[in-house]
Amino acid sequence: MVDGLEVARKLVADRFPEARAAWLGGSVARGTATATSDLDVTVLLAGTPAPMRESLEYGGWPVEVFVHTEESLRHYCEKDRQRRQPTMMRLVGESVVLLDVDGSGTRLREACLAEVQAGPAALSDTELELLRYRVTDLLEDLVGAADNDVRTVVASVLWQEAAALLLTGGRRWTGTGKGLLREVAGYDEAYGTCHASALPAAVRSAVQGDIALLTAEVDAILAPYGGRLFAGFQLAGTTT
Repeated sequence: MVDGLEVARKLVADRFPEARAAWLGGSVARGTATATSDLDVTVLLAGTPAPMRESLEYGGWPVEVFVHTEESLRHYCEKDRQRRQPTMMRLVGESVVLLDVDGSGTRLREACLAEVQAGPAALSDTELELLRYRVTDLLEDLVGAADNDVRTVVASVLWQEAAALLLTGGRRWTGTGKGLLREVAGYDEAYGTCHASALPAAVRSAVQGDIALLTAEVDAILAPYGGRLFAGFQLAGTTT
């Protein structure tokens, strides 16, 4: 297969000759690409057709293209901050600069990287209690599961909620799917823990009928925040 960096540069030149900047992010930029990895290319334009995204094949590679103006890039980075999942910030901040016509490529890469490194805002008391409650509720569902089908479904959600508590409770970013596991691995590297291996192992065990490992792992994640939460949990409603 043709080198991904070369293909990404050619794509930008062919499809976006008016681009101010462009970045290659994701697994190819990190050096962790697999046989099914795609190219994650973000392009900065002065105006239309930004903002938009497109999935395509180019030069033998599957490609995800994210096209932005500076305004739309800020908008999506703010959405990242609010949900504590730095998708766009990582795509630009942890990237290879493909094109930098006016200095915006380096400037925005450095700004996004600084935001990634700063981490998310701390959970509010309400957010923390809601996460504890959701994890507790799933844990009780796991304990009460009548068969392996139910255990499988509950365990697949429980590890993600527990990982979200682990990460956001410690003012670290969260994610989804393999990105969530990657964030947990980063937590382990920072704190000398082994949750990124313990959680999947515990899920596998639960799927086979033994919930002891997953129960213990989730309880250990809950412990610094006061443990399981059910009795006394309250959440104010809204009228809009």
